[in-house]
Amino acid sequence: MEVFYYMVFGILGVVVAATELSKSNKDRINTSSTFNSFKNNYLFVYSLMMAGDWLQGPYVYYLYSTYGYGKGDIGQLFIAGFGSSMLFGTIVGSLADKQGRKRACVTYCITYILSCITKHSPQYKVLMLGRILGGIATSLLFSAFESWLVAEHNKRGFEQQWLSITFSKAIFLGNGVVAILAGLLGNTLVDALALGPVAPFDAASCFLTIGMFVILFSWTENYGDPSENKDLLTQFRGAAVAIASDEKIALLGAIQSLFEGSMYTFVFLWTPALSPNDEDIPHGFIFATFMLSSMFGSSLASRLMARQAPRVESYMQIVFAISAASLLLPIVTSFLVAPSKEKGGSISFAGCIQLLGFCAFEACVGLFWPSIMKMRSQYIPEEARSTIMNFFRIPLNIFVCIVLYNVDAFPMTVMFGMCSIFLFVACFLQRRLMAIADKPKTEDWVAMKERDSEAEPLNI
Repeated sequence: MEVFYYMVFGILGVVVAATELSKSNKDRINTSSTFNSFKNNYLFVYSLMMAGDWLQGPYVYYLYSTYGYGKGDIGQLFIAGFGSSMLFGTIVGSLADKQGRKRACVTYCITYILSCITKHSPQYKVLMLGRILGGIATSLLFSAFESWLVAEHNKRGFEQQWLSITFSKAIFLGNGVVAILAGLLGNTLVDALALGPVAPFDAASCFLTIGMFVILFSWTENYGDPSENKDLLTQFRGAAVAIASDEKIALLGAIQSLFEGSMYTFVFLWTPALSPNDEDIPHGFIFATFMLSSMFGSSLASRLMARQAPRVESYMQIVFAISAASLLLPIVTSFLVAPSKEKGGSISFAGCIQLLGFCAFEACVGLFWPSIMKMRSQYIPEEARSTIMNFFRIPLNIFVCIVLYNVDAFPMTVMFGMCSIFLFVACFLQRRLMAIADKPKTEDWVAMKERDSEAEPLNI
């Protein structure tokens, strides 16, 4: 069965290379040298930030287990991380609109470095503090950097379509190339050099430190709401009004939560799905295969977004439908393929089919990220971009906490079925978004905030 893994990886590698190398002028956008310099600086920083994140991922659970903690204790640590992202991360991430996006990006680096340092201690309270810091950092990673990029891009007068180039390249590099290289580096540090499971966290701190200094010395500050009022509750209320009064923003938030909720659930489920009888599967190699699939998706997204048609709102309907179908495969194979009762051994025939489906899902993930970034840049008001993006993550974090808490309570097929239903719902919501995409805004951000303040003034 080892041949099967190499065959899938090899085919995907050829497909990704062919997709990138076969791009014609129709698939490329002519840009200026000034923009290319700006784009490359952002991509360098973003790749360093993602390296700091990817290095930690595969070793968090393993590190906790080496400290002697059981599944229950580790589950509580993970729940604390997502809960922190939902509560504290929303507050800290929202401050970026008022206090500055560059400052928020630097805060991400410092917070994540401190989280890495806590991994040196086996004390449960210290590890819990590290998870809380990590949750805050995650919220900043997925809001502050994108908010800074969009604002700076517009401030420098670059064409709006050029944003799609930066988005697709960021995902191709950050969620593809960097993820694979980070996995190889982590494996070298832990296994080849025998530096222990904390070594990847130290390496992550180094990458984050380098990125922080690049930000400090090469980025300029930008803000969301330019008003002098720095009240956080007013910012929250304004963001809530924007979501409630603009159907496109509300739909975008629901679509993002449904897809990302399914994606994070998939992260917890793919290992037991492929090895239900403790089959010996190469986790690192499969992870690299998934990242290669994601690279194919982001490469395909850059082609699609370089053209006038089809529109992002249109092709994302197909992406959600394919992703929903791919996560139905574990249910289909459970009915059509007789389950193996042998313990151990290599991956089963049903596992091979599911692996191909999971690769299709990861390709959809690669398409999703740059596409949702482009839609957010179009629909979310600049004045509250970070705040609204963190609002979108609240239902996502609630959902993931519930899944983590009840991961052993439901059969695998039920969990995959639930994810598939969520993705089909996202498909229908995307269809609705496509129908109203050209509908003009009823009010801009300033008018909404003034109307809300006059209706119910805050005395804080």
